[in-house]
Amino acid sequence: MIVMARSGLLLLLNVCLAAPSADAGTDKLEYQEQVIRVDDRPEKVKVPVGYRLEVLTEDLAGPRMLTFGPQRDLFIGSKSGSVYRLAPPYRVPQSLVRLDDYPHSVAFRDGEILIAQSEGLYRAPYKPGQARLEESSIELIAELPSGGGHSSRSVRVGPDGRVYVSLGISGNCPDEYLDDSYAFNDRRGGIQVLDETRDTLAWEAFGSGLRNPVGFDWHPKTGVLYASNNGPDHLGYEQPPEYFSRVESGSFHGMPWFQFDGEKVIPDPCIKRQSPRPLREVVVPVATFPARNAPMGVAFVSPGAMDRQMEGDAIVALHGSWGTKPAGGFVGAKSSRRPPKIVIVRFKDGMVQRVDDLVSGFQKPDGERWARPAGIAVGPDGALYFTSDGGTNALFRLGKENP
Repeated sequence: MIVMARSGLLLLLNVCLAAPSADAGTDKLEYQEQVIRVDDRPEKVKVPVGYRLEVLTEDLAGPRMLTFGPQRDLFIGSKSGSVYRLAPPYRVPQSLVRLDDYPHSVAFRDGEILIAQSEGLYRAPYKPGQARLEESSIELIAELPSGGGHSSRSVRVGPDGRVYVSLGISGNCPDEYLDDSYAFNDRRGGIQVLDETRDTLAWEAFGSGLRNPVGFDWHPKTGVLYASNNGPDHLGYEQPPEYFSRVESGSFHGMPWFQFDGEKVIPDPCIKRQSPRPLREVVVPVATFPARNAPMGVAFVSPGAMDRQMEGDAIVALHGSWGTKPAGGFVGAKSSRRPPKIVIVRFKDGMVQRVDDLVSGFQKPDGERWARPAGIAVGPDGALYFTSDGGTNALFRLGKENP
């Protein structure tokens, strides 16, 4: 069982080699410490040897998911209502459009931009290089279930050309499930795919029983979909682990009726309604992260990007916990919160081997944070890009020191 600075401002002050972990193997990463300036102050971060982290811009408000679109432009959804567009080298954000809802993420298909907001999926015509989108050009494609809690919606276009959207359930134990037998706004907790074969477009459940699958992506070689998932808060600080799961058509991942405790699937007595599917059908995750880590964006490393040893691996942004030890509430010391970081899920022959740190050091010993990774994407230049929506609202780039 695997259990796993201002805009464009960078200052590299010192680099020291850190010893690899005790179970280092031939493909195990080694790390170096780097100091950069964020918000006009120096901060320490640990990155893989041969890489450098830089702040591209801090002129963002609540940035979330990343998407590279036409002409290598970068697009960022946000909690502030803006959809940002950044042309290479991604240091000057422009507001493509500002909306009244929560445009968490965007995608592109067939000359259109798709915008996932809390209450619906929208589209508008888009030409490569277009710097401004008129709100009047945006139209609703299909409504999405909405209501309290977990208001982010992530949209991606799959290898099959279909449109996929993920959404979480409203809390820890609500009676919500992706099935037509539930009221529309209670059809939550998983990944849906848009059925465009009908006269009236409609959502179909793809993978259900995921409490909050913010990030998902397809393995570049196998084409299999994987998603991160946020576990509930009512079982304390240590349980259940957050996880990374293989999601297939019709797969059931158990929540809120069942939880994976790191070894086995167990019932969760917090919900009284009988589960729509039995325990034996619950898909066990392929990797886990310590509880209360809040995994967010997911991006696979495609051939030719990053290092060759990382090709086919999945990079996951961990937002870090709000809960503290011992009970998982706000009453403990900030220093006991799970630290934000970026990790890499290592694959071999299509199978997960383990989880390694990729970038760490965003949380200080006293629990204060200078960044909280959220969105993540591999750029057309092969470097890793990620947003932070806490500590600093910024866009970062992790690239090779001597490409």
